[in-house]
Amino acid sequence: MEDVLNVDLLYDLIERKDYQEIRERLTGMNEVNVAELLKDLPPHAMVLVFRLLEKDLAAEVFAYLPKKTQNDLINSITDKEVKDIIEELFFDDIVDLVDEMPANFVNRIIKYTNKEERSLINHFLNYPDDSAGSLMTIEFVHLKKEYRVKDALDHIREIGMEKETVYTCYVTDAYRRLEGIVSLRKLVISDPTDTIDDIMERDIVYASSHDDREEVSLLFQKYGFLAIPVVDKEKRLIGIITVDDMLEVIEQEATEDFHIMAAMSPEETPYLETSVLRLAMNRLPWLLILMISATFTGSIMMKYENMLQTVAVLSAFIPMLMDTGGNTGSQASTLVIRGLAVGEIEPKDFLKITFKELRVALIVGIALATVNFLRLVFFSKVGVDVALTVCLTLVVCVSIAKLVGGNLPLLAKRLGFDPAIMASPFITTIVDAITLMVYFNIASKILFV
Repeated sequence: MEDVLNVDLLYDLIERKDYQEIRERLTGMNEVNVAELLKDLPPHAMVLVFRLLEKDLAAEVFAYLPKKTQNDLINSITDKEVKDIIEELFFDDIVDLVDEMPANFVNRIIKYTNKEERSLINHFLNYPDDSAGSLMTIEFVHLKKEYRVKDALDHIREIGMEKETVYTCYVTDAYRRLEGIVSLRKLVISDPTDTIDDIMERDIVYASSHDDREEVSLLFQKYGFLAIPVVDKEKRLIGIITVDDMLEVIEQEATEDFHIMAAMSPEETPYLETSVLRLAMNRLPWLLILMISATFTGSIMMKYENMLQTVAVLSAFIPMLMDTGGNTGSQASTLVIRGLAVGEIEPKDFLKITFKELRVALIVGIALATVNFLRLVFFSKVGVDVALTVCLTLVVCVSIAKLVGGNLPLLAKRLGFDPAIMASPFITTIVDAITLMVYFNIASKILFV
């Protein structure tokens, strides 16, 4: 059995200058796997192997390479090779390439596009980065409703290789207004003499060019489409968004949320390719904000310094109370942020969420307080009055933390901010301050200090 081509074997073939073997092995491979091999090679070897690829495969592989690798490759190959790549790339990949490449390389790319393509590229680049328009491609199959099924299939065979997808076709009128859709499956099983008007679906799910890409991702998740049409204000079909592009968006949105929830500025560059200074600057602003906000906690403790000196045992339970409050608040905020991200929750649901989290908080708070009361009285030998102070604080703080954690992401969403900003670090800072105030106030009432 022939060995699977990996980086080590590829190095060996390069050293032996067995270029014919390399070409033959790469020709039968999936373009994604070839891209994975190339990105792990040093620049000189990557360019050598890339030049061994057939023209069609080279363009497909190029589209799957990381942006930095694309940059290095364009810097190393000839203008003719750049031209070959541009001619074979799908239009949305060209737009992405122009948008993300340094200015000195853009001219090399643009000069191999025709006047109409340059105009379209400029038009696409004017869409906001987070909009549906920035994600769409113009390479789709559109049909007229007067076509018969046989003619439509002939049309698809004629132009299908130039289009990014043929699985769903779009029916437009003389003014390119979207009238319906028809799947390739429906075309194949329909009577060849039927017209497109007879078989097309008129209940169409579509996106507008300025819709937020996160909203479009929810449409893909809800309906399970392979592609969604994009229309302008007059409902004219201007492009489609395919599921492969949307999967990349979903990954980017999830990564962005993770970064924000961890109190960092979002960063699209892969971790190992991001400089140490850039990583530090992404983290430093939020750390400064959280550090300064944490001074409120210190101020509260200084205010009740006399109480802590009088009943010193109270200080022993502060870490436990603050940690429990922060953890319970983070649980609630994580669930709500996730619910908002996938469309299960909307800001208008705040009363339902408040009522639900309050009931959860009471169950959790009472359970934690009961266990803690028994532990303090029977194992730690703490007085009943101190145990009661700690346990009442637990119930109150868990309830407040759940309400804060459940509602702050909704408030952020309503104000137009990313709900992920109200994640663990931010919630913990707020809940810590509230926990201390509740604790010392309950202690002053029960212990009379």
